[in-house]
Amino acid sequence: MSKNFKNILVFLVVMLLIYSFVSYYMHRNFTSGDEVYTYTQFEQDLSQGEIASIEIMQNEEVPTGTVNVKFVDGEEDSLYVTDVNDAIEDAQQYKVTYVVSNVSHAGGILVGVLPYLLIFIVMFVFMFMMLGRAAGGGSNGKMMNFGKSRAKMQDPHVKKVQFNQVAGLQEEKEELKEIVDFLKNPGKFIEVGARIPKGVLLVGPPGTGKTLLAKAVAGEADVPFFSISGSDFVEMFVGVGASRVRDLFEEAKRNSPCIIFIDEIDAVARRRGTGLGGGHDEREQTLNQLLVEMDGFGVNEGIIVMAATNRVDILDPAILRPGRFDRKVAVGRPDVKGREEILRVHIQGKPLAQDVDLHQIARTTPGFSGADLENLMNEAAILAARNDRRFIKMEDVRKAFIKVGIGTEKKSRLVPELEKKITAYHESGHAILFHVLPDVGPVYTVSIIPTGVGAAGYTMPLPENDNVFNTKSKMIQDIKVGMGGRIAEELIFGDVTTGAAQDIKSVTSTARAMITQYGMSEKLGFINYEENTDEVFLGRDLGHSRSFSEEVASEIDKEVKKLVDECYADAKRIILEHMDVLHACAALLIEKERINRDEFEALFENREHPTEQNAEA
Repeated sequence: MSKNFKNILVFLVVMLLIYSFVSYYMHRNFTSGDEVYTYTQFEQDLSQGEIASIEIMQNEEVPTGTVNVKFVDGEEDSLYVTDVNDAIEDAQQYKVTYVVSNVSHAGGILVGVLPYLLIFIVMFVFMFMMLGRAAGGGSNGKMMNFGKSRAKMQDPHVKKVQFNQVAGLQEEKEELKEIVDFLKNPGKFIEVGARIPKGVLLVGPPGTGKTLLAKAVAGEADVPFFSISGSDFVEMFVGVGASRVRDLFEEAKRNSPCIIFIDEIDAVARRRGTGLGGGHDEREQTLNQLLVEMDGFGVNEGIIVMAATNRVDILDPAILRPGRFDRKVAVGRPDVKGREEILRVHIQGKPLAQDVDLHQIARTTPGFSGADLENLMNEAAILAARNDRRFIKMEDVRKAFIKVGIGTEKKSRLVPELEKKITAYHESGHAILFHVLPDVGPVYTVSIIPTGVGAAGYTMPLPENDNVFNTKSKMIQDIKVGMGGRIAEELIFGDVTTGAAQDIKSVTSTARAMITQYGMSEKLGFINYEENTDEVFLGRDLGHSRSFSEEVASEIDKEVKKLVDECYADAKRIILEHMDVLHACAALLIEKERINRDEFEALFENREHPTEQNAEA
């Protein structure tokens, strides 16, 4: 239910209550009890002697008035008469005591109208308040406050984040500690002529801790912290974003020294003059105002702007220059040591069993960011609670890793025996190449249980190290591993399936990148043949032209096919040499559905006369 709808509903309810009150008040003035007391009943009661006395109250508009009747039994009632003289004559006729009041001139009309006037004044005031609240009171519907900043100021004394709460980012923290020194002791830098940095840009993949670092800087410096998203500046109305930028910096000046943190700044600071639109749109006006505030004619002493983005390549060059964003801090994904430190932070408050090995978890999660690791341990805790346990076991972490990295296993799905057998041989082919080839293994888990991403099974390796870059031999081995499943299907069943579609896509992408991007082709040489892949909105060009001829494109295709064919032949040779392990692994997978590293490596240790078996195969 929207907030405006709630306001309208409350207004209607209040109007209904006021209407009911007015109706009741008017009914009280002209009725007595449940029925209207009429003049005919009044004459009848007079004739029967049931009335003890009457009081006649004349209106200013004589001869109308109100007759208050007091009965013999003590009850009272009243009626409105158009001629009080008739009531006086009837009272005299039946010898009933009566009193006639004088006509009241002081406020006669006002007294009668005052209750209704007050009611309508209350209605008008309430309606005005409701309309004002709907127009300017909601955070999403500020009709009168479009130009106001939506930044939220975090009190540095409440929920303060310190550097010791940020794990796995040692170099980044060291670089940002200088910003803390600038905010705490600016005098010592000014004495030597150093200029205080005006902006710090945090660049890195999502979930690596950019926002947490900015909060830690504010917490360590003990200064106010304004946080806002880049998309909060831009509206459909022209000039609103620029007005919000001005209001944000004016508020920051009143609270300086302070930190302004703009999350996802690429939403507002994208390169100007790009794409199909013109140069005078709302976003560009907002960016122009931001450029002026950060380093223009105005003076913003004591304000440090921190921003985070994972698309630094599309930012406008003007905002990246020194004087605006003086520092660019790269916040990358953590290595093994960093992941282990992050895990130790996220296990606080989570009881662990003795078999939980954080170092092994860190080794099996290459490429995971801090947010990914937090999500991994949270999923493990959920699994433990679902099983009515008060501690987390290593098995919970393994299941959570599969759920996060691959997808939820669908154990209840009915898989035909033939498809299960095909999947078993397919995954066994991958696993053998992972184990035999030196730079891609060892195998961590092999499974033929379907997952939520549509895969019939999976083979998960256990990387020994976090490699900064790939080698040619490593990439060739990756191609061979990707072919293992298709080769096993072809050798065992004499037919192939569509299950290797993703493997083929990955193999082709790797092979083409080796030829066109990394200069790993002896024939084509040390030249980059990658096509222009910049998007239109980056402002390059609409057409993606190639910088090489059709003859070179033909040679690229030949080199890619040659590389893939050579890898295919070598991968097939390796699997033929290990046919006994292929059969044994497939049989074990059909029996258990999932095997771990020890169970898989035992198949190689228990080989009996592999040479003779290969000869028979």
